[in-house]
Amino acid sequence: MKGIILAGGAGTRLHPVTLAVSKQLLPVYDKPMIYYPLSVLMLADIRDIMIISTREDQPLFQRLLGDGSELGLRLEYAVQDQPNGLPEAFLIASDWVGDDSMALILGDNIFYGPGLPGFLQESQRGLDGCVLFGYHVSDPERYGVGEVDEDGRLLSIEEKPQHPRTNRAITGLYLFDNKVLDIAKNLVPSARGELEITDVIRSYQARGKARVVDLGRGFAWLDTGTHDSLLDAGQYVQVLERRQGVRIACIEEIALRRGFIDADACYRRGAALPKSGYGEYVMETARKERETR
Repeated sequence: MKGIILAGGAGTRLHPVTLAVSKQLLPVYDKPMIYYPLSVLMLADIRDIMIISTREDQPLFQRLLGDGSELGLRLEYAVQDQPNGLPEAFLIASDWVGDDSMALILGDNIFYGPGLPGFLQESQRGLDGCVLFGYHVSDPERYGVGEVDEDGRLLSIEEKPQHPRTNRAITGLYLFDNKVLDIAKNLVPSARGELEITDVIRSYQARGKARVVDLGRGFAWLDTGTHDSLLDAGQYVQVLERRQGVRIACIEEIALRRGFIDADACYRRGAALPKSGYGEYVMETARKERETR
């Protein structure tokens, strides 16, 4: 499976901050926002990842992450010139994806919870159709909302309904088999001039191939698209890291734990950030790993 991080868009809800920098490069407490979706793909053991951004921001992502080799990843970069909808990511990445299945994650979504690696890997097995991830919210009218049967099959999906039939929001993480490439090629823009991810999902739903996995009460799903939600996310990460003494979405630690890199490579990454608490944590993680050899 290959992974796509959609990090384009103008971030208009965060203006004026995002007039000068991509939303996905803003800090969420102690690390850039893009570390969080990248960490989710890494926890799913996905190592071939494409980051789709605007032309102006692409060099900044490349400067931050390089080709991914220091993390045991293979990173590719592509441009979305205009915000023409989420499914355009499949058209942009079509040749790169080839015959593989794929995971698409929005660059401003944060997922955190117990057992997340196993949860993600189990959802990939025998993928036939698409897998969506549901999360129960108190304000479903702000989201795409999915209605499912007792077996988790999607019955309907509505975008920001005035009268939601359920409070199950569909999050910004999607797993698709390779058929999504053909579906995306045949989409037509909606009334607002964009390709709609709900149209892709409905195509699978019509064939009984759309499944929803609910994230349990122990999981956190945060959308960082507004000033308030960005602040909330940073405070959430701060509280957990201070209380637990661990770093959420530490991509070096994840690469080490998943066997993408060894302790020496992990230490070098931390040593390149010697004056930050993040760098010290990465180095200490590498030292502990060496001691257990």
